Amino acid sequence: MKRTLLGLATATAVSLAMASSAYAAGKLNIYNWGNYTNPKLIEKFEKAYGVEVTLDGYDSNETMLAKVKEGSTGYDIVVPGDYMIKIMIGEGLLAKVEPNKMENFSNMDPKWVDVWWDPGRSYSVPWQWGTTSFTVDTKVYTGDINTLKLLFEPPPELQGRINMLNDMNDVINAALRYLGYPRCNGDKDQLREATELLLKAKPYWRTMDYSIIEKLTSNDVDLSQSWNGAAMRARAQRPSLAYAYPKEGFTGWMDNVAVLSDAPNMENAKLFVNFVMDPENAALISDFAKYANGISGSDKFMDPEMLSAPEIVMPADAPTPDFVQPCPQETVDLYNKIWTRLKQ
Repeated sequence: MKRTLLGLATATAVSLAMASSAYAAGKLNIYNWGNYTNPKLIEKFEKAYGVEVTLDGYDSNETMLAKVKEGSTGYDIVVPGDYMIKIMIGEGLLAKVEPNKMENFSNMDPKWVDVWWDPGRSYSVPWQWGTTSFTVDTKVYTGDINTLKLLFEPPPELQGRINMLNDMNDVINAALRYLGYPRCNGDKDQLREATELLLKAKPYWRTMDYSIIEKLTSNDVDLSQSWNGAAMRARAQRPSLAYAYPKEGFTGWMDNVAVLSDAPNMENAKLFVNFVMDPENAALISDFAKYANGISGSDKFMDPEMLSAPEIVMPADAPTPDFVQPCPQETVDLYNKIWTRLKQ
């Protein structure tokens, strides 16, 4: 892919220069996960192109999708997770802006080019990638943290001190992993067993909330299901926290910058897509939220702590992260029934 695109570099650079000249003014409206965008990145983009940026936040892929499907949102840029990119492409919600023909595409780490959710990268580019596991206060619990047993059969010192993500897929898939069953699982007997496990564990959970950092740093809980970057940010304020790599497995994910098909500021949106593939700009993204980004050379500009943090650099004996693809609709319907029962 990279060899094919090298011949386009000069022509692409000229066209992008013309675009920045023609669109060195106006607006860009970004809809991203909350507490996930470095203000310095936005300031740099505004200064470079004379574009006024507005930023709104959401707390889940599903919240974002519902908003976008309403239509006429006024948003240009969204940052969906991997499986949601696939869904939105299928529903015609994303513009085919062809990042793979942009000047900075040569900076992309090759392993993130031919991804299952956007092969060849015609619609999206990496924002950040990471894992979903959990974080434990090792002063409160001193045993082995690398097992999902702590979520579903916790020891006395953790009971009532656990926060789970308010996320159907992350919670149900964790239960399936603990039982040794595959994800996106439509086997009714296995899902019934997972439901029983979740209902039995629920009394041990204090909350189900996306506010991971706040829950942990306020000492409201001693264990929280979490994303690895949020775990690193929480550890900066509560040093006894440790991020687990459970032997039963954990989720891998990538959030991606994409342009809505009805974006009112299409050319400025394309400028932003190219902008985030610059290594220095990708480093700004990672330095704020503490996740890896998928752009080669960005490590030279990152906070050095990122390069050795245990939440970012997985142990050699850790399982390979499980990137879960979209479930068939019949399985989604079964998940929804489990989730409704669990949240009652």
